[in-house]
Amino acid sequence: MSLERFAAACEAVAATTRKTEKVRIMADYLRSLDEDDRPRAALYLTARAFPQHEERTVAVGGSLAWQAVSRLARIDSERLAEVYRRHGDLGGAAEEVLARLPGSQLSLADVEAAFRTLAQSRGPALKVERLEALLARAGPLGAKYLIKILTGDLRIGLKESLVEEALAQAFAVPRHDVQRANMLLGDIAATARLAAAGKLSEAQLRLMHPVGFMLASPADSAEDLMEAFPGGAWIEDKYDGIRAQAHKGGSEVKLFSRTLDEIVEFHELIPLIRALPGDFILDGEIVGWRDGRPLPFTQLQKRLGRKQPDLWLPLEVPVAFVAFDVIYHQGSVLFDEPWSRRRERLESLFGNTLEPRLQLSRAVWGSGADAAQRALEAALARGNEGIMAKAADAPYTPGRRGRYWLKLKRPMATLDVVVTAVEYGHGKRHGVLSDYTFAVRDGDRLVNIGKAYSGLTDAEIAQMTEYFKQHTIDDQGFRRTVEPSVVLEVAFNNIQRSNRHESGYALRFPRILRLRPDKPVAAIDTLERVAELFKKQARPEDR
Repeated sequence: MSLERFAAACEAVAATTRKTEKVRIMADYLRSLDEDDRPRAALYLTARAFPQHEERTVAVGGSLAWQAVSRLARIDSERLAEVYRRHGDLGGAAEEVLARLPGSQLSLADVEAAFRTLAQSRGPALKVERLEALLARAGPLGAKYLIKILTGDLRIGLKESLVEEALAQAFAVPRHDVQRANMLLGDIAATARLAAAGKLSEAQLRLMHPVGFMLASPADSAEDLMEAFPGGAWIEDKYDGIRAQAHKGGSEVKLFSRTLDEIVEFHELIPLIRALPGDFILDGEIVGWRDGRPLPFTQLQKRLGRKQPDLWLPLEVPVAFVAFDVIYHQGSVLFDEPWSRRRERLESLFGNTLEPRLQLSRAVWGSGADAAQRALEAALARGNEGIMAKAADAPYTPGRRGRYWLKLKRPMATLDVVVTAVEYGHGKRHGVLSDYTFAVRDGDRLVNIGKAYSGLTDAEIAQMTEYFKQHTIDDQGFRRTVEPSVVLEVAFNNIQRSNRHESGYALRFPRILRLRPDKPVAAIDTLERVAELFKKQARPEDR
């Protein structure tokens, strides 16, 4: 089946806002495909080139795709940026600037082969060359959706849950069965094969293939947290580290991140997990750990991205794995077991281990807002970032949020800053300046410290877009340097050292709280205050 037909189905999905119509279009399309193309189409509809469990990536991001489109269209980057601003999407821009190309000559099998070739290509120059050749064969509409898949977002109002629903409708099988099979396999393509064959019951969880993590919903206060649990809940510390899934089968052990990628930076944890009895999948957190306390995330960050073992870093930044759930144990999948029984299994699995680098999360029963507030204060005193409240009867629901697990973090610090540069947004914000780079004062100069794109209303963003257009110092196309006159109050989780900004610091998870037209630029916060906040969040030996 052709790429062009896949793209046409995506266009039809994008053209409607009705969820039921999106599902119907996909169901009709998937039903019409043969047994080889159906898994490919299901996968590409989730904007993935390869199944989640495969340790393979195309490694073609926006920058390389931009180069390939620019070369193929024979236009410079400035002209492409102008088109991009109209669409807010490189795929849409590619369709316009490649309009002179003939229609697609590619099948979905050709696309699969091309993605594998791109994944095996080494070096950006070769990737750009091969991507350019692929786009030339894809035609304008096909190129649009190839780029969307490669950059990980179709932008047609489609989530994986809707693809699951479409498979259920296409083959008249219960949606729950499709969801469970996809949850166990972590592979929508394999799920599509089983759905079409009426064999969803054959789906089995496979060790060393990561599954989605259960997610927690945020609470704003201790009262809000415990309102969901009138009869009480189990309260755990919330750790500020790297969420990790630990798989053990025989002597093989692997760690996976929340993005379902293998974690290879913490090799010293592998033999410790291997020493636990039996086969299992644990859900937990990798945290920096020294002298019985967690280290700030800024310390743990030093070890991220280092693929090769380092002789000194494990000594400088030791880590621990803190387990707080078990979702598979000795041949049994535990998703439907209540949290209390999974906890019993977890405690039995850990036994009386005294290894400080392999820990079981502390869980205490609490009822009412006062108990939650005391637990929060104690967790913060222990160096953690907050608490989790969990229902005793909570099942484990991979990839989904709900009211079974709630989280409450430490109140975020705030800074008053000034906007120094703005960028056009993406998707529905492609025509407005919604991404703000901001600075603090360092004597008589301004030094950038972060960028935020959430917190303001659409009306405020539209108003500020017109203001920034009239107060632009340097128009770089997609980005504008602006007069430093708009003051914001921004919140953030913590501060970390960074070479990315002239200030030497960066804010972690910044968000805009409000515009501050009442505050002059001369009154914004200083680099000195940033340094003070940085010191306060760190232990003395880490300053």
